[in-house]
Amino acid sequence: MGIEIRDFRDGDREAVLELSLLAWEPVHDSLRRVLGARIYDRMIPDWRMSQHAEVGGALDDADTTVRVAVRNGEVAGFYAVVVRPKDDSGEVTLLAVHPAHQRVGAGEALARHAVDWIRAQGMGMAVIETGGDEAHAGARRTYEKAGLTPLPVVRYFQDL
Repeated sequence: MGIEIRDFRDGDREAVLELSLLAWEPVHDSLRRVLGARIYDRMIPDWRMSQHAEVGGALDDADTTVRVAVRNGEVAGFYAVVVRPKDDSGEVTLLAVHPAHQRVGAGEALARHAVDWIRAQGMGMAVIETGGDEAHAGARRTYEKAGLTPLPVVRYFQDL
């Protein structure tokens, strides 16, 4: 049941893209409920296409470091980190775990690994952002278990 975290390889691409869509589907369902269809559809007309482009962009970006979690021989999750030396920080810009591998420690292992990697780059602070809605509750618990401190932020929207 061990979780190995290793460098992203080109052969991991399809698994990472697929798991990102599976992992974020409940998040997008929640966002649509919270924001309402009109605002959500205005913000994200096609979330699958947007998600695919965002994750694919991170995988292709030379300034982004991507690692994958492997469990039982399968890519179970991944993270993407951007280091910002002028801010003395590294930001985990993406972190997702395939639903079949959630609640077994893969997310926490990825978060801890990302923070350790940021520290090893000489940065003084690690940053991870997530949502405050119910669909992000697991992510918030994971990041807090990994030792990160939340700063609640509220962002308001209105359909006009």
